[in-house]
Amino acid sequence: MSGLPSPEDMSHAMLIAVLMDQGGSYEMPGDALSTDALGTADGTFHAVELLPLANGRVRLSVVPRPSGDAGGITLR
Repeated sequence: MSGLPSPEDMSHAMLIAVLMDQGGSYEMPGDALSTDALGTADGTFHAVELLPLANGRVRLSVVPRPSGDAGGITLR
């Protein structure tokens, strides 16, 4: 794999990291996977932001997806 990982690969990797941090599984209500919970009314999925913190931890947050070509991965 060369260059940056795809947004899809990064989303998958972050989900796996969260599950592993929770002991490998997580129970949630079925409606957590509803259209309204996963994205916007037009069917666009929400985006994920990964922010390094000063204490060596990282914060994984749901954020609005940028429109158009502005979406994707940004490393800082």
